[in-house]
Amino acid sequence: MKKYLLILFVIALAISACTAEEPSASLTGAWKLTGYGPADAQTPAIADVDAGLTFSEDGTVTGNSGCNGLGGVYTVQGDQVTFSEVTSTLMACDDPRMAQEDAVQQVLTDTATFKIEGNTLTLTNNDMVLVLTR
Repeated sequence: MKKYLLILFVIALAISACTAEEPSASLTGAWKLTGYGPADAQTPAIADVDAGLTFSEDGTVTGNSGCNGLGGVYTVQGDQVTFSEVTSTLMACDDPRMAQEDAVQQVLTDTATFKIEGNTLTLTNNDMVLVLTR
Protein backbone atom coordinates (compact mmCIF):
# COMPACT_ATOMS: atom_id res chain seq x y z
CA MET A 1 0.00 0.00 0.00
CA LYS A 2 2.77 2.45 0.92
CA LYS A 3 4.48 1.69 -2.40
CA TYR A 4 1.35 2.67 -4.36
CA LEU A 5 0.91 5.88 -2.36
CA LEU A 6 4.53 6.77 -3.01
CA ILE A 7 4.08 6.16 -6.75
CA LEU A 8 0.92 8.31 -6.79
CA PHE A 9 2.75 11.06 -4.89
CA VAL A 10 5.64 11.03 -7.38
CA ILE A 11 3.23 11.14 -10.33
CA ALA A 12 1.29 14.06 -8.79
CA LEU A 13 4.53 15.90 -8.09
CA ALA A 14 5.72 15.39 -11.67
CA ILE A 15 2.42 16.65 -13.10
CA SER A 16 2.43 19.76 -10.90
CA ALA A 17 6.04 20.51 -11.87
CA CYS A 18 5.11 20.33 -15.55
CA THR A 19 2.16 22.68 -15.19
CA ALA A 20 3.68 25.25 -12.85
CA GLU A 21 4.91 28.30 -14.72
CA GLU A 22 6.57 31.42 -13.39
CA PRO A 23 5.34 34.73 -14.84
CA SER A 24 8.91 35.53 -15.86
CA ALA A 25 9.11 32.29 -17.84
CA SER A 26 6.09 33.39 -19.88
CA LEU A 27 7.90 36.63 -20.79
CA THR A 28 10.95 34.68 -21.92
CA GLY A 29 11.52 34.77 -25.65
CA ALA A 30 11.35 37.14 -28.58
CA TRP A 31 8.46 39.57 -29.01
CA LYS A 32 7.83 41.78 -32.07
CA LEU A 33 6.45 45.28 -31.55
CA THR A 34 3.05 45.67 -33.24
CA GLY A 35 1.70 48.84 -31.59
CA TYR A 36 2.54 51.59 -29.15
CA GLY A 37 1.31 54.84 -27.66
CA PRO A 38 -1.17 56.09 -25.12
CA ALA A 39 -3.66 53.47 -23.97
CA ASP A 40 -6.55 55.25 -25.71
CA ALA A 41 -4.71 56.08 -28.97
CA GLN A 42 -2.56 53.18 -30.16
CA THR A 43 -0.28 53.67 -33.18
CA PRO A 44 0.71 50.67 -35.33
CA ALA A 45 4.42 49.88 -35.19
CA ILE A 46 6.42 50.99 -38.23
CA ALA A 47 5.95 48.22 -40.77
CA ASP A 48 9.38 48.05 -42.38
CA VAL A 49 11.31 48.13 -39.10
CA ASP A 50 12.33 45.12 -37.03
CA ALA A 51 11.44 46.45 -33.57
CA GLY A 52 10.95 44.20 -30.58
CA LEU A 53 12.19 42.84 -27.28
CA THR A 54 13.81 39.58 -26.23
CA PHE A 55 13.51 38.53 -22.60
CA SER A 56 16.17 36.00 -21.59
CA GLU A 57 15.90 33.52 -18.73
CA ASP A 58 18.96 35.12 -17.10
CA GLY A 59 17.02 38.35 -16.43
CA THR A 60 18.36 40.39 -19.34
CA VAL A 61 16.30 42.14 -21.97
CA THR A 62 17.60 43.18 -25.39
CA GLY A 63 15.93 44.62 -28.43
CA ASN A 64 15.50 47.35 -30.95
CA SER A 65 13.08 50.24 -30.76
CA GLY A 66 13.07 50.78 -34.50
CA CYS A 67 15.99 53.15 -34.48
CA ASN A 68 18.38 52.11 -31.71
CA GLY A 69 19.42 48.87 -30.09
CA LEU A 70 18.86 48.52 -26.35
CA GLY A 71 19.66 46.26 -23.46
CA GLY A 72 19.13 46.02 -19.74
CA VAL A 73 17.99 43.96 -16.81
CA TYR A 74 14.47 42.97 -15.75
CA THR A 75 12.80 41.32 -12.77
CA VAL A 76 9.25 40.06 -12.49
CA GLN A 77 6.96 40.08 -9.47
CA GLY A 78 3.37 39.09 -10.13
CA ASP A 79 2.11 41.11 -13.10
CA GLN A 80 4.84 43.73 -12.79
CA VAL A 81 8.17 43.85 -14.58
CA THR A 82 10.86 46.20 -13.32
CA PHE A 83 13.51 47.37 -15.77
CA SER A 84 16.94 48.63 -14.72
CA GLU A 85 20.27 49.46 -16.28
CA VAL A 86 18.57 49.97 -19.66
CA THR A 87 20.92 51.57 -22.16
CA SER A 88 20.66 52.15 -25.88
CA THR A 89 22.60 53.37 -28.83
CA LEU A 90 22.08 57.05 -29.64
CA MET A 91 21.39 57.33 -33.36
CA ALA A 92 18.91 59.89 -34.65
CA CYS A 93 16.23 58.69 -37.05
CA ASP A 94 13.19 60.10 -38.84
CA ASP A 95 10.28 61.42 -36.78
CA PRO A 96 8.07 58.28 -36.91
CA ARG A 97 10.92 56.07 -35.68
CA MET A 98 11.83 58.55 -32.96
CA ALA A 99 8.20 58.68 -31.76
CA GLN A 100 8.17 54.87 -31.58
CA GLU A 101 11.50 54.91 -29.74
CA ASP A 102 10.21 57.46 -27.21
CA ALA A 103 7.27 55.16 -26.40
CA VAL A 104 9.57 52.15 -25.94
CA GLN A 105 11.86 54.12 -23.64
CA GLN A 106 8.94 55.39 -21.55
CA VAL A 107 7.63 51.87 -20.97
CA LEU A 108 11.08 50.45 -20.16
CA THR A 109 11.63 53.04 -17.41
CA ASP A 110 11.26 51.65 -13.89
CA THR A 111 8.22 49.36 -13.42
CA ALA A 112 5.53 48.41 -15.92
CA THR A 113 2.61 46.03 -15.69
CA PHE A 114 2.34 43.23 -18.19
CA LYS A 115 -0.43 41.05 -19.51
CA ILE A 116 -0.08 38.05 -21.80
CA GLU A 117 -3.10 36.86 -23.78
CA GLY A 118 -2.29 34.08 -26.21
CA ASN A 119 0.67 35.33 -28.27
CA THR A 120 0.18 38.99 -27.34
CA LEU A 121 2.14 40.81 -24.65
CA THR A 122 0.96 44.21 -23.44
CA LEU A 123 3.36 46.32 -21.37
CA THR A 124 1.92 49.41 -19.67
CA ASN A 125 3.78 52.12 -17.80
CA ASN A 126 1.60 55.02 -16.66
CA ASP A 127 -0.50 55.70 -19.78
CA MET A 128 2.07 54.48 -22.34
CA VAL A 129 1.51 51.02 -23.84
CA LEU A 130 3.58 48.64 -25.96
CA VAL A 131 1.84 45.75 -27.73
CA LEU A 132 4.07 42.88 -28.88
CA THR A 133 3.46 39.46 -30.39
CA ARG A 134 5.47 36.23 -30.46
